[in-house]
Amino acid sequence: MTNNGVKKVISSVFHKVASIPDNGKLAAYIPELAKVNPEYFGVYISSVNGFEYGVGDWNQKFSIQSIAKALAVTLAYKALGEQIWQRVGVEPSGTPFNSLVQLESDNGIPRNPFINSGAIVVCDILICNLKNPKKEFLDFVRDIAQNPQLDYCSKIAESEKSVGYLNIGLCNYIKSLGNIKNSPEEVLDFYFNLCSLEMTCRELSHTFLFLANHGSKLFDGKEVLNHSQCKRINALMQTCGFYDESGEFAFKVGLPGKSGVGGGIIAVHPGKYSIAVWSPRLNARGNSYRGVRFLESFTTNTRESIF
Repeated sequence: MTNNGVKKVISSVFHKVASIPDNGKLAAYIPELAKVNPEYFGVYISSVNGFEYGVGDWNQKFSIQSIAKALAVTLAYKALGEQIWQRVGVEPSGTPFNSLVQLESDNGIPRNPFINSGAIVVCDILICNLKNPKKEFLDFVRDIAQNPQLDYCSKIAESEKSVGYLNIGLCNYIKSLGNIKNSPEEVLDFYFNLCSLEMTCRELSHTFLFLANHGSKLFDGKEVLNHSQCKRINALMQTCGFYDESGEFAFKVGLPGKSGVGGGIIAVHPGKYSIAVWSPRLNARGNSYRGVRFLESFTTNTRESIF
């Protein structure tokens, strides 16, 4: 499809989805996220051949939340190589993102790096391998995004800490099973800050272009991950990026992706583009209601999925 054709589809689908009732709900269990205007809706696409286009509130910053987990595991994979998979699995969990259920039977090894327990272990891995993990992770994200202005949001991090009882429980339980090496307080501080990272749809789309470009930054060609590692991160996003809705997202949308309870979704077409969608109201599985609807219609109308 031509660039003009993609623009027409994005605009048409955007306005169609914006006109239907938004049946989702804000992630009100995090006080700061409960304050977000629920009517925000933005889309931005960036392609490996330089095409870009946005509609709606694409230039409004929002908390990317669990989308940052894909960046954290990328950095941990880069630092540790294949050893990372000894401490976190690569299988869909089939349970909600904050579930404790499988940890006992799996001896403290989370099913994948995108559920909360998995991301907490990834944070511990980064603390073990970096001198200043919060700074070095932020520097890493700024570098792949080619954007030195990206930053954590202290208000959101503190808001999550204030109600993060289940994550505290997860971290301490994994610690008791031997898969957390550092103090739970240090690990959780990093985790809450990681999830508070803010971006616009445009910034988010740019940040994930390396996964559409076979592991290399589009802007200078430098390798972030090798081809095999990039394939595996994309595979994880395809199978695990939407918690217990991952199969349905693959079925309806057909792209690797990652969601966050801030209402953002990033989706990647390897070799072609990355597309970011943001709409704060979430469906029952914790994924953006409008975001999923938009991406389903977008890939159907462009016939641009990996299948």
